Amino acid sequence: MKNLKISFLLLTCVLFGLQLQAQIEKAPPRSEGEGPWSQFIIRGVTVIDGTLSPPIGPVDIVVENNKITSVQVVGFPGMDINPNRRPQLKPGGKELNAEGMYLLPGFVDTHAHIGGIPQGTPAEYVYKLWLGHGITTICDPGSGNGIDWVLDQKNKSNKNEITAPRIKAYNWFGNNLDGERGRLDITTPEAAREWVRANAKKGADGIKFGGGLPEVMTAALDENKKLGLRSKTHHAQLYVGRWNVLNSARAGLTSMEHWYGLPEAMFEDRTVQNYSLDYNYQNEQDRFGEAGQLWTQAAKPYSDKWNAVMDELISLDFSISPTMVIYEANRDLQRARRAEWHEEYTLPALWDFYAPSRQSHGSYWHYWGTEQEINWKQNYKLWMTFLNEYKNRGGRITVGTDAGFIYQLYGFAYPREMELLREAGFHPLEVIKAATLNGAEALGMDDQIGTVTVGKLADFVIVEENPLENFKALYGTGAIQLQEDNTIERVGGVKYTIKDGIIYDAKQLLEDVKKIVKDTKAETGYKITQPGMKD
Repeated sequence: MKNLKISFLLLTCVLFGLQLQAQIEKAPPRSEGEGPWSQFIIRGVTVIDGTLSPPIGPVDIVVENNKITSVQVVGFPGMDINPNRRPQLKPGGKELNAEGMYLLPGFVDTHAHIGGIPQGTPAEYVYKLWLGHGITTICDPGSGNGIDWVLDQKNKSNKNEITAPRIKAYNWFGNNLDGERGRLDITTPEAAREWVRANAKKGADGIKFGGGLPEVMTAALDENKKLGLRSKTHHAQLYVGRWNVLNSARAGLTSMEHWYGLPEAMFEDRTVQNYSLDYNYQNEQDRFGEAGQLWTQAAKPYSDKWNAVMDELISLDFSISPTMVIYEANRDLQRARRAEWHEEYTLPALWDFYAPSRQSHGSYWHYWGTEQEINWKQNYKLWMTFLNEYKNRGGRITVGTDAGFIYQLYGFAYPREMELLREAGFHPLEVIKAATLNGAEALGMDDQIGTVTVGKLADFVIVEENPLENFKALYGTGAIQLQEDNTIERVGGVKYTIKDGIIYDAKQLLEDVKKIVKDTKAETGYKITQPGMKD
């Protein structure tokens, strides 16, 4: 009887997995968005163009066949616009009145997983959260859904058959390329080169590494570079003693993710992290708890070693996608858990995935407390010092989120990452450049996107509030503002997201997400609860 019960449970799990997979793989045909048109004019907007130029307006922007053809100043703030200065609308064209609003290039998320089976997040849900926050291009660094699935979504997005950002599809190094799940054990340079060539032939835009044997990494990065593809690495502790950020950059890596491998490259009085002697990498509280002590073990800011590592990385045109937001719960768990958007925007399956667990990735809250958070706060200070100086010396920092883990929600994590760059010392214009032009450069797309420039694609974010004054105005929940009559209002949130000249009502996309969550809760009777506490 016991064996029968176990078999029944296993069968139930398998069937649930298949149903969930089918749900995730359903990206419905696009029913949102207006356009595109042969000509499209945005009228009277104030432009923040992504190049560090200060805002300028009023401006009329002309788009023809998805290319910006004119960015024309048409007047002065506070004065009537002379209609004779304005570009003329052609028959069949579309005008959008954006007077008093702000326009930026479409945002680029350089580290954006399209959900997956463990999180129970359908693609439509993730895409609308991204577009609802102005994210028009993402780089999926190896989705749990498999490279074939991501390439299919990329193709549909390119054709605007689905409501989704533009997708760059990277593949985890060693993933099976025959459609089966699982990862190959690549242990020789020859096998590494063969896999890289096959990955390129498959159509992937690049590779995401987690580290590896030095000879394997060297061969794989060399072959990938020869093929003209890009690469990124999460330098896992399992390999970082033999292969850190400098090794990767010298071998041709184009971008590092997070910060692992960077402090290790700056060790002066040790060769290995000061692990506790009962440390176990598979215990994620060990892994992430002690990672919070790493920056204090590296060379001090502005020391010779610190400077040498930084200067060499910059000389190699090396990009950093820090994803500070994904680790912010480590320095303030309560804040991340109780973010106001969870109630209406976080799916039940995703909320359960976030909860403390010994097997769900990023759910390492076994007994997280004050000491871990103090370590991580110090970690952030040193990390941010490096990032700000890297930017000051000409290095490229991008905005990536890695959301879908550690209480960080797709879309909402993006303005939070921008706020963290601001905390690190970036001027708001530098933050916008990191979110737009820098991201485009890191993905090799700066000839197409990243700035409001004649000849580039019509990807824009339009907001009613000035984002330079308050990045909180970019959150889907907006910012709280006290009015003159002492009433409280929510202001901000992206008003329009424009991708490939198609206008999306960003607020409606987020309403769609709320409905998905509400309907799911109604079907299951689910409500968010506090782990370890009874209602």
